[in-house]
Amino acid sequence: MKIVKLFSSTLFLLLATFVNGQELKLGKVSVAELEQKAHPKDSAATAAILYKRGNSKIEYNETDGFVLVTDVETRIKIYKKDGSEYANQQVSYYLDGNSREVVSFSDAYTYNLVNGKIEKIKVKSDGFFEEVVNKYRGRKKITFPNVKEGSVLEYKYSVRTKNIAWMPDWEFQEEIPVNYSQFSTFVPEYYVFNIRQKGYIFPKIAVEKNQKSMIYTEKERTDGHVVQTSFSTSKVDYLETKTTYLLENIPAMKEEDFVNNINNYRSSLEQELSMIKYPSAPVKVLSHDWESVAKTIYDFDSFGPELNKTGYFEDDLKPLIANAKTAEEKILIILNFAKSKVKWNDYMGYSTEKGVRKAYKEGSGNIGDINLMLTAMLRYSGLEANPVLVSTRSNGISIFPNRTAFNYVIAAVETSNGKVLLDASDKFSAPNILPIRTLNWHGRLIRKDGTSEDVDLIPKKNSNDIVFMSYDIAPEGKITGKIRRQCTDYNAFKTRNTVDGVKEEEYLEKLENKNRKIEISDYSRINEKDVLLPTIETYSFAGNDLCEVIGGKIYINPLLFFANEKNPFKQEVREYPVDFGFPFLDKFNVTIKIPDGFTVETLPAPSAINMEDNVGSFKFNVAFNDNVLQLTVANQINEAIISTEQYEMLKEYYKGLVAKQTEKIVLKKI
Repeated sequence: MKIVKLFSSTLFLLLATFVNGQELKLGKVSVAELEQKAHPKDSAATAAILYKRGNSKIEYNETDGFVLVTDVETRIKIYKKDGSEYANQQVSYYLDGNSREVVSFSDAYTYNLVNGKIEKIKVKSDGFFEEVVNKYRGRKKITFPNVKEGSVLEYKYSVRTKNIAWMPDWEFQEEIPVNYSQFSTFVPEYYVFNIRQKGYIFPKIAVEKNQKSMIYTEKERTDGHVVQTSFSTSKVDYLETKTTYLLENIPAMKEEDFVNNINNYRSSLEQELSMIKYPSAPVKVLSHDWESVAKTIYDFDSFGPELNKTGYFEDDLKPLIANAKTAEEKILIILNFAKSKVKWNDYMGYSTEKGVRKAYKEGSGNIGDINLMLTAMLRYSGLEANPVLVSTRSNGISIFPNRTAFNYVIAAVETSNGKVLLDASDKFSAPNILPIRTLNWHGRLIRKDGTSEDVDLIPKKNSNDIVFMSYDIAPEGKITGKIRRQCTDYNAFKTRNTVDGVKEEEYLEKLENKNRKIEISDYSRINEKDVLLPTIETYSFAGNDLCEVIGGKIYINPLLFFANEKNPFKQEVREYPVDFGFPFLDKFNVTIKIPDGFTVETLPAPSAINMEDNVGSFKFNVAFNDNVLQLTVANQINEAIISTEQYEMLKEYYKGLVAKQTEKIVLKKI
């Protein structure tokens, strides 16, 4: 399947120049900016970023060595009432270990035009807030006062950290227009960063080299009759590279249905330390290519060594797998055992948090704890199992070699029928049925020897949603009937998670309201817990508003509340691929008994729509015999991701599907 290429390759240092014709500084808000009523290029915009400028500099001090300091300043214009949400800004930061960051706000003001003069209101101490998100992340917030249509907001923040492994991500594109966005990095010659650009709009780049120096103090002790300590200072010269990225007049991001993660397509910049080259020391490669990434991660104390620990579970697991005759039996036994022993604590991560032994003992752990333990158990049983690094849907797509591309790990077992992918963090997962959050293009399998290979995470098998429905139509229009709904694979997985922990009464109330306020009775559900079987729901229903009676005729949509009534693909041009998550088949077998004394006046014609390259097909057939209508409708989509080149085809496909599914049967009196 052809997917639009969205990402540039690793950037080389390009020598370029550009001219900035604007003098953009904090405190220099103009009357013209305050008087502006609408954005000149996007009249629908509720707000806009007039400018945003940031610097990330690796600098040396004698206390901490090299540290990373980032300064960002921003000016925002509010055009409409809905734009006042931008009066609340926040900066997230790390709380954990060497990655700990310190954030501070400054120069925060609201500007308004009052009687032709600029009014400047400072954000006071009660406008700043701080909260702990979890044990790894914190958040600093700022709320601007007296914000209204026409206001301009300004603020600056700084982030300081000893962790220089990652530059902060820089987003050029936002949900509102951005007039000017500039980001500069200052990197000593000792460090090499992998640089990745995402999105469709790429910045201009300027590079310059500057000579820098650092002074450090050395302490020396001399032994003798009297111990003496002497201090000396040294000066080291080094070359610093300043790289500046600039974009102007950036359009707002457009929301579209069926988008995996819009940040995958946002014009932005990511940088990760890939190599360290200290003087008179061996070069240290961290993430130059996938092999170095795999080796770096596998060598982490909280990753590779954890896979070698087995003593804590051997006595418990050994009797369970003693009589397993096939690899498939072992896999299922071990997956269920791992699920039962350690529950997910809602923290991601490919490395362990507690360590597998402690997580097993305490009965809870992060993703790394659970799925590295699972991999170790599979290996102990004699299966060829390896961890697979994954970037979740919320984390974005991992395309380029880097450690931060991943935030998750699953297990893969090599069998005679191919790889079996496993995740023990969700009680409803099954072999090759992973949590939806992991279905994100590709993962990276890594082995003991540090080699790696690409693993396709996109499901290929259709997940079915099969509905059998029969109903009677009364002369006055009331409909009574029965439904049997059977879901397999990912549709079953979603059903199980939907009903899990929900009281039946509450679930049925939502189902009734969703389906035009029908009344449901005789409800039953089977295979709710058995993840290898399809989920099956059966119930009776009745509704008084499911058809129309006009002039003695009955008008009815034969699919009732199951019909697709709107085309989800309306844009003239689609900017992002359509992501369904997994291929699927929605099928309806409907039997309709029409009331005595009525016959069919109008019946929809059979229809078939096929997309090119077997992307999908739609079939609609209806027959009438002895006062009974038989309807068969099937919508089959064979690709989880549809490229932008195929969008027009998909749009026309759904246009025809909706037109046919909303076509009504007309019954008249004999």
